Amino acid sequence: MYMVGMDDENAREWIFVLDAQRGVVAEAEARKAGLSAKAIRHRLSSGRWRRVRRGVYATFTGQLPREARLWAAIRRSGPGAMLSHETAAEVHGMLDKPTATIHITVPHRRRPAQKRPIRGVVVHRSDQSRPQYLPPWVLPRTRVEDTVLDLVVAARSFDQAYGWVARAVARQLVSKDMLRAALAERTRMRWRAWLTDALADAGDGVQSPLELRYVRDVERAHGLPKAQHQARREIAGKVHYKDNWYPEFRVCVEIDGPGYHQNEQVGRDNRRDNRNLAEDDIKTFRFGPVEVTELACESAAMVAATLRRHGWQGRPRPCRRKACALRGTTQTGDTFRPRRGGKYPPSSSADG
Repeated sequence: MYMVGMDDENAREWIFVLDAQRGVVAEAEARKAGLSAKAIRHRLSSGRWRRVRRGVYATFTGQLPREARLWAAIRRSGPGAMLSHETAAEVHGMLDKPTATIHITVPHRRRPAQKRPIRGVVVHRSDQSRPQYLPPWVLPRTRVEDTVLDLVVAARSFDQAYGWVARAVARQLVSKDMLRAALAERTRMRWRAWLTDALADAGDGVQSPLELRYVRDVERAHGLPKAQHQARREIAGKVHYKDNWYPEFRVCVEIDGPGYHQNEQVGRDNRRDNRNLAEDDIKTFRFGPVEVTELACESAAMVAATLRRHGWQGRPRPCRRKACALRGTTQTGDTFRPRRGGKYPPSSSADG
């Protein structure tokens, strides 16, 4: 939209801004292009423009598309503002549907919503998240790895937190190396130890940190029998290695990190588990980072119940956690029932 009285340079800049921001402009951008305050008021009063947010205008009539709404929130939040959290996840492709609330992160020194909340917008103040390098005509947003970590911090549980990690890795939006690097840059991070273990690679011939957590926090802490680790077995002429193998009871526990959520890996492991069931009637558990950290007690209860049904004569014990799923349980047959009101998982083994 060429404005009368603009020189060529301002006209080109003005058209570029309108096109990039889907017809949404801040008052400062309009003034920079050469429009006076009186000219802006006239366009508003005549209905050619309309106020979207304080100091932000739509230069067209009709409904605002999603991208225009996001630009309006960015411009209202001021310098250094970028989409973050669920809204950044939306534009990165981690979410399939937009959320009702728009999330914006600004530098910690700034307080754009101090005097008056911004309707429909949650403003986060942080210097830990870094912007993704993008051309100026693209919506500014946090890097994918910082988006994931921001969502981890805001999650209500590690189960929910790890879900963001798994989703981003599964959709090939971020790698474990990128997440590890971003995690190392942060001075404050919720669930750092669990995330570090979840993202760590196994060394040559050495158990991964997640497998070690299974041994320490699930198996030993709850008095389960000792499994064979990285046990070599041959099924249908092919060699397989099992993370945790209880040969006497025909029970296997596999530990899967973020890479497991790649579709190809899931398919391979499902086929292997099906062969185990067909050839040897092996019961296979698949535990991820959540099941060996936050839900370690529930995992122990499930494994214990399955082992007992297959001949184990021992009895699991509660660990040091006050809310351990096995604390105050009563033994009934081959299962363990929690105290009244206690949390307890299904007693049957499962694949994944």
